Amino acid sequence: MNWDDTPEEAAFREEVRAFVRDRFPASYRPDLEGEQSLEPEDVRGYNWAADRAGEDPERRDGARAWAEALAERGWIAPHWPAEYGGAGLSALEEFILHEELMRARVPTVNGIGAFLLGPTLLVHGTDEQKAAHLPGIARGEVTWAQGFSEPGAGSDLASLRTRAIRDGDEYVIDGQKVWTSLGQHADWLFVLVRTDPDAEPKHRGITFLLVETAAPGVTVRPITDLRGAAPYCEIFFEGVRVPARDRVGEENRGWYVAMSALGFERAGIGATIKYEQALHDLVGYLRSEEGRGLVRTDRGAAYRREIARRHTEIRVLYNLARYTVSLQAAGEEPGFEASVNQLFSAELHQRIARTGAKAFGRSGTLWDRSGAPLNAAFTHMRRDAIAATFLGGASEIQRNVIATRGLHLPRS
Repeated sequence: MNWDDTPEEAAFREEVRAFVRDRFPASYRPDLEGEQSLEPEDVRGYNWAADRAGEDPERRDGARAWAEALAERGWIAPHWPAEYGGAGLSALEEFILHEELMRARVPTVNGIGAFLLGPTLLVHGTDEQKAAHLPGIARGEVTWAQGFSEPGAGSDLASLRTRAIRDGDEYVIDGQKVWTSLGQHADWLFVLVRTDPDAEPKHRGITFLLVETAAPGVTVRPITDLRGAAPYCEIFFEGVRVPARDRVGEENRGWYVAMSALGFERAGIGATIKYEQALHDLVGYLRSEEGRGLVRTDRGAAYRREIARRHTEIRVLYNLARYTVSLQAAGEEPGFEASVNQLFSAELHQRIARTGAKAFGRSGTLWDRSGAPLNAAFTHMRRDAIAATFLGGASEIQRNVIATRGLHLPRS
């Protein structure tokens, strides 16, 4: 396929580049020593959700100024209609926008709210819910996190046990969520709860609720990972009262709303650009005076071939992302293609991390960035990549989706 820009797309790409040059706050510099979230759209050195509410006034002001600049264009939620704060961009224009933001290494804003919850409300929400929640997301003023996984219900999400009992015009929630990305920085959560414990099959007794993190009975505890960072949290609900007006869709039909939400996950351009930049930085370092000779001569040719394979795989991932967005542009809703992207991207993340770490030998175990070759970039990437094949759905689940929905193979 020919993915070359049309003249109109090329002009829009230049418009985005000029916007970043002119409007990105010069004082909002990356913290290259800090760890961050593991979401695909993350840019090294930035954690916008944490920065906007952090204690560092320069980063806080920079994060908010960047959100204001994007919001002026409707570019926090670019595919949304203008009446809710979006820009009404086409799927291809949205793709180009985020490709250029990632290439410029500047952070996206309000990812989970803008790209998961917002489109879900546009399809399943009431007019009151859209008016109450969408404008704040599009302005970068309200942040969201996804409360789906539980200690006993991750890949098998239909086994969730967090309960919600109807009490008049409210639901009363008790239970626990875990591995909630950036939940400690969120103002609101969208949560799956069990409202019919006897439903068969299990997914038919689940309801989709919107919950304020500041509501009485909600406790948020960050989870520290092996890097010493806290990109996730666990959330406890003890008698939390939620107005029935904050239910999205019908009671006991929340599974279908949730599957719709997950279908809005991005085409994968963020991860593609991150991998491309990581490999580019590696090759540049190996060609530098400091890095030259780092790879032993007796395995140099084999290692060059390995790098070439990684480069080819990155181009494959880019084409998968472009194919997915081309379906959206044609008015189709991607199905199993999202699982193909997720599976290929997650496993490629791990292969790139191993390839990069291999170049540095024993130095590849250095964790402190200061003084380490290439600032220990691939030591950190290797640890980041450990979780890649179960974040957003385990690889086994993705393979099952591809087999049954894509290849139409029997389930047993």
